[in-house]
Amino acid sequence: MLPLPIFKYHRPRTLDEAITLLAQLGDKARIIAGGTDLLPNMKHGLVEPECVVSVSRLEELRGIHLERVPGGEGDRERLLVGAGMRLAEIAESLVVQRAAPALAEAAAQVGGPHHRAMGTLGGNICLDTRCRYYNQTYFWRKSLGFCLKKDGTECHVVRGGQKCVAAASNDSAPALIALGAEIELLGPRGERRVPAADFYTADGIYNTVLIPGEVVVRVAIPITAGRRSAFEKLRRRGAIDFPLLSVAARVDLNDGDEGQPTSVRAIEVVVSALGARPRRLRAALAVPVGSPVDGLPSALAEAAFKECKPLTNLDDDVIWRRQMVRILVRKAVARAACLA
Repeated sequence: MLPLPIFKYHRPRTLDEAITLLAQLGDKARIIAGGTDLLPNMKHGLVEPECVVSVSRLEELRGIHLERVPGGEGDRERLLVGAGMRLAEIAESLVVQRAAPALAEAAAQVGGPHHRAMGTLGGNICLDTRCRYYNQTYFWRKSLGFCLKKDGTECHVVRGGQKCVAAASNDSAPALIALGAEIELLGPRGERRVPAADFYTADGIYNTVLIPGEVVVRVAIPITAGRRSAFEKLRRRGAIDFPLLSVAARVDLNDGDEGQPTSVRAIEVVVSALGARPRRLRAALAVPVGSPVDGLPSALAEAAFKECKPLTNLDDDVIWRRQMVRILVRKAVARAACLA
């Protein structure tokens, strides 16, 4: 059992107090919510904060509800989910299951029951990237000469590579991107909203656009008539393991006239656990409005196989993982399009 290093623990009572404290402590501090990612990384010597600031009991980060948004063409609805909500609460929420099925399914497949009971949505959104050469003990990493992400200058995945390619392993990320969500942030510079599609970068070391001291407050997911979504995950075991591949699909359907087939108004497919940033499938974005849904699962599965090429950043066979892209994309699109 690896011991935790010594650190100071802070538990602010309000969100404003937490923001002020994080600004004062600077790079000496890390945010902790459920701790299912931060504490193991501290034990492995991957992060070494002098202080941790707990946001786990802040009421401002709680809540799941629908909200009406006035618009030019009438009121619209969106789903608001607080960043402090436990993953188990999100998975079990009937509101999330009905309004954003892909998010409920993704939350239900994070880790095991104990991870979901402790882990939060905000923590999963900000989960550190993972790599077979990084997520190891200090002794293991030292024997290899360390890596580009921590203490070293060489990438063991891409020889001569100058950019870290550790993989995004947060199950919520592809679901939120596919659903067109916005991530609401609060920090020393005030509030801002970032589309989930723009929140992640291709840098495995700093793979989000968060600035120091910022906290994820909530996510806002637009609700549209005819929208369906689904999530699929590949892992060694049916629980506990991080994804070797994850796929989220969202299909907006037009109800066909009597005797006419249902057609597609919009479609989004996001494939993750390949690199530092979830990948939006180009072929899905190019599907013409009004296309029939029947042939889409197979067509997009083949397109995804051509677009997606796994790296050796995760500890499993890359050929097998690439073949599974086909299968998971087909399943996710078929379920989202109500064909499965």
